[in-house]
Amino acid sequence: MTHPARPPSNPTDGREGNSSDRAVTLAAVTGAHGVTGEVRLKLFGEDGVASLKPHKRFNDGTLTLAKVRDDGKGGAIARFAEIADRNAAEALRGTVLTVPRETLPPLEEGEFYHADLIGLPVVTDAGDPIGTVADVVNYGATDIIEIARPDAKPLLVPLIDAAVPEWNGERLVVTAAFVED
Repeated sequence: MTHPARPPSNPTDGREGNSSDRAVTLAAVTGAHGVTGEVRLKLFGEDGVASLKPHKRFNDGTLTLAKVRDDGKGGAIARFAEIADRNAAEALRGTVLTVPRETLPPLEEGEFYHADLIGLPVVTDAGDPIGTVADVVNYGATDIIEIARPDAKPLLVPLIDAAVPEWNGERLVVTAAFVED
């Protein structure tokens, strides 16, 4: 979630009001754990389980965190007050856990939430439109921007200065050499 030499965080972006109004995804339910209603979580924050503990309510208050612990594999095991058994836990598979942006700690200089980028229009450094940021993924080396293009397959671009020289609340700029023809 961090990258050096980026614009100040929390830009007003005009897509859905201020980016601080949008929910931020902290984890996703990957399945049930045991028979008593616990779930396995894939964590998206850099702080692991610690990023979940300050939050008791997720998804606009529909899920109340009763307990959470590290699973020893980079994820977590959680219990929600509303989930009583394995069937209910299994039904949550694929559910993302979101919190309001204003409940998160302030960002350091150069940090950003993936939600800051998703939905931004993307142009080349020459100003030619490419598409829209559809997702931000990370397979271990660096964040990768997935760009949805109108009449082409999605484009994946590493979030490095050579490929993405600038972005702000209005657009993301990609160096033309990183765009497939």
